Amino acid sequence: MPNQRLTAAALALAALAAGPALAQIYPSRTITIIAPFSPGTGIDILARTCGQKLSERWGVPVVVDNKPGASGNIGTELAARAAGDGYTLMMTATTFALNPALSKKAQYDPLKSFAPVSLVATGVLSFAVSANTPAANIGEFVALAKSNPGKLNYASSGNGTPQHLTMELFKLTSGVDVTHVPYKGAAEATKDLAGAHVDAMILPVHTVAPLVHAGKVRLLAVLDDERSPVFPAVPTLKEAGYPEVESSVWYGLMAPASTPADIVRKLNGEISAILALADVKEILARQGLSPAGGQPERLSRLVGTELQRWRRVIEQAKIRAD
Repeated sequence: MPNQRLTAAALALAALAAGPALAQIYPSRTITIIAPFSPGTGIDILARTCGQKLSERWGVPVVVDNKPGASGNIGTELAARAAGDGYTLMMTATTFALNPALSKKAQYDPLKSFAPVSLVATGVLSFAVSANTPAANIGEFVALAKSNPGKLNYASSGNGTPQHLTMELFKLTSGVDVTHVPYKGAAEATKDLAGAHVDAMILPVHTVAPLVHAGKVRLLAVLDDERSPVFPAVPTLKEAGYPEVESSVWYGLMAPASTPADIVRKLNGEISAILALADVKEILARQGLSPAGGQPERLSRLVGTELQRWRRVIEQAKIRAD
């Protein structure tokens, strides 16, 4: 019996030591970052930026593997099934928490299938209307919509996108009836907003800025805690009386759920250092994004909050996946 106890204790000590030992030799070969959207998208740009910096810092190849399709589900499910050894990672975004809430076809659990590594970047959304929409502020837009139920419309980059769900949240909160006009992408939707073919749209501040300066679009509010330094005169939706409608775009780095905690922490430290680099901040700024960082728990809390909130919106607004 004593020998059996010693053997069990030795095995337990070996298991405890395995994590740190793995972290010490990690990485020793090529790392793959799955990007579940096409090349040139925000996720792809961030994956390649972080991948290049990790490669430079660690001296191992880091490749980005684009796996687009099914609103990001194909690449995400592939990453969820990968070995938890730190050599397969995934750059993801807001849709990561939206898809399982929107469709039962998503074969992953945002809270159980992955180990959050780091929140990478965030971007501020805005509430914009066409120059022909007779509303100078949110209060006037709500009054206009309530006096013309179902006659105003809004564009989005597609059914179930963050822009779509955010406007539906605003509709639920404000009690207005505004018709959804889904497009196949943000570019055509934004073009039609600028051409006054649609009345309103939720879109990133940096995307709408040139149209505002050109007088084609009017900005009514930003969906953040604080006003945007780009448009300091534009109030937040919180200031306009709708504190519940706070929404943003975000990007995060994930690893498969079985990835050892020490490897996750090592990756987290490297990402934090990368996000502090001046050239990385410049790349993010060109995308209208701010570096985030923080401990893995920050991303975990964000995913949990997003999943709970959007599930409620999807159920109340009776939204269904295409």
